[in-house]
Amino acid sequence: MSNSGLADVSSKKKDITVEEVNAAQQAWCDGLVNISTLYRKGGKYKAAAIKFIADVYDFEGGRVFFRPTLASPPQNFRTTKEGALSYFIGEDPAFPGDKGFAKQPWAAARYDNAIEGSNAIQIHGNIAMTMGNVYLKAEVSTGGDEVVVDKVFAFRKDSKGKLRLIVHKSALTNQLA
Repeated sequence: MSNSGLADVSSKKKDITVEEVNAAQQAWCDGLVNISTLYRKGGKYKAAAIKFIADVYDFEGGRVFFRPTLASPPQNFRTTKEGALSYFIGEDPAFPGDKGFAKQPWAAARYDNAIEGSNAIQIHGNIAMTMGNVYLKAEVSTGGDEVVVDKVFAFRKDSKGKLRLIVHKSALTNQLA
């Protein structure tokens, strides 16, 4: 086999798969619910949020463009770990508008990538993009309402083969209770 043939095989191993994208999106959902649960139970939610951001977002390996659901100008974009952490748990005087999205009583989260009946995942080598919704279900004791958030995610596969968010844009489709 020629060198160019070997390069093709090697690059294919680095390509993201649909299964990896789905696993990364579920990891995001599970991480959010974990932080929320720990917060409600008096657990170490801040440590969980720090780990979540380190595991899911690409702040260590590159740049992240994060436009959180409930953030508003002038801090509607978050390009640092500190900004992302504040969005999820609040508690940072540098971001006075943050209440802590993960402190909401989320009991479950699921996602879809359905746009007009199609699977809205695009894969371009080690970059994948998704568009769809995340469905956040509140704890029954707080009414059990479901909130739908439009999501656009872009993932990059890092050198260890892990998908990391490089773009996270979200918008509320119905109001939080």
